[in-house]
Amino acid sequence: MDPVILTTDRLRMRALAPADADAVHAAAQDPATQRWISSFPSPYLREHADAFIDGVVTRGWADDSEYHFGLFLPDGALVGVLGVIRRGPGAAEVGFWATREYRGRGYVTEAVLAAARWAFTELSVDRLEWRAEVGNLPSRAVAERVGFTMEGTLRAAVEHRGVRRDSWVGSLLPSDLGLTPAAPYLAAPDPAVAT
Repeated sequence: MDPVILTTDRLRMRALAPADADAVHAAAQDPATQRWISSFPSPYLREHADAFIDGVVTRGWADDSEYHFGLFLPDGALVGVLGVIRRGPGAAEVGFWATREYRGRGYVTEAVLAAARWAFTELSVDRLEWRAEVGNLPSRAVAERVGFTMEGTLRAAVEHRGVRRDSWVGSLLPSDLGLTPAAPYLAAPDPAVAT
C-alpha cells in the first residue's frame, strides 16, 4: 500500500521520512518514553531512528503489514508516532507515543481516533487492540478516552529488556465509533441473564 496522509483538526499524520530521523532520535531520548516502549533500544542512537524509518516504516507500508505515522503540527513539529499493525484477518493493534513537550494536550487521543476510523473503513479491520505494560497510565488514559473497552491483564505478555511483564489489553470495534463492521459480529450472551 502506498502511504496515506490523515488529517485531524490539529495534526497532519504521515509516514515518517528520512528527514524526520533527527526529531525521532531527539524525542526518543526521553526517559519516560524509553521506560514504556519495550521495542526501544537503550541507549537510543540516531542509527536506531534511521533503521526504524528506512526499515520498519518503509517495509510495513510496502508489504501492507504495518502503518506508522508521524504526528505533526502544522508548523512541522513532531508530536509523536503512531502505528497500526495487522495481527490477523480483520484484526490490528495500535501503539503510540508522544514527545515530552506535547503530552497531555489531547494530540495522541485525536490521532488514535483518526487512525482507528481509517483502519475500520480502509483496512477492513473489525477489532483494534491496544496493549500497554501494566502501570502505563498515560497510555491507558488515551485508550479509554478514545473508547477502548478494557478487557483485562495478560500475564507475562510483554518482554522489556529481558524481563517478562504483565500487559493491559483493550479493544475497539467499529460499532464503538458508530461505524459498520466489515464482518457481522455476534456477541456472546451475557451469562448473568437467564436463558
